[in-house]
Amino acid sequence: MVDGAHQFLAGLGSGLAGGLLSGAFGIGGGIVLVPLLALALHLDQHRAQGVTLAAMLLPNSLPAVLHFRRQGVAIHWGLVAWMTGGFLPGLVAGSFAANAVPGRPLRLGFACFLVLLAAGVWRSASRAPSAPGDSQAGRFPPLPAAAIGLAGGACAGLLGIGGGVVVIPLLLWAFPLSQREAQLQSLVLLLPPLGLPGVLVYAASSELPWLLLGGVALGFAAGAALGARATSRMRGPWLSRGFALLLVAMAALLLQKT
Repeated sequence: MVDGAHQFLAGLGSGLAGGLLSGAFGIGGGIVLVPLLALALHLDQHRAQGVTLAAMLLPNSLPAVLHFRRQGVAIHWGLVAWMTGGFLPGLVAGSFAANAVPGRPLRLGFACFLVLLAAGVWRSASRAPSAPGDSQAGRFPPLPAAAIGLAGGACAGLLGIGGGVVVIPLLLWAFPLSQREAQLQSLVLLLPPLGLPGVLVYAASSELPWLLLGGVALGFAAGAALGARATSRMRGPWLSRGFALLLVAMAALLLQKT
């Protein structure tokens, strides 16, 4: 019983940390949860990724989505739809690849990718953002949008992350979106249980600790709401630079585990 309570509380703390960063930066939280579960709770890489994907099945990003909407940030449904179409096949392919490729080279390559993304996001901080309520209709060609979803889904399956850590920088590079708009599109993308095919692949190869998973899911939901509130007090350029620094920090954690 004590061990079960410890597992639940450890999952609750990890989920809270991941949710705070998810709400603040619009990421899925997995980029934080996977290293935490692997380093602090000593889960093997595949199990940590499976737990994180399973925790993302719940609509944990809903409080953050509602908060952004109250702030007047627009949801571009056509863009989200095309990203979803690319996300699902990318997720399935990435999940199967994760169970075929050793964890060490995956972590090393992803850490390097995070550093490259951080450099791009830092540069984008100096760009003048579009107004949150501005309509960008007609500026989201289907092919680039689906390709962004595909990249996010592939990374989600490979590393057990929500995909936002890849989707947001690509959205900022490809389309005339502000930081908060890009974050909201990513959060809306993660609302449906898109990770279910990936969870089934992971669950088939290793048993998932369901009590720990329950704590992670509850903590994540609470943290996401708090993180979104904190974001509204930060100015756009500082928010982008904070996100870039987060990417570098997560790269360092992944390299430490390598």
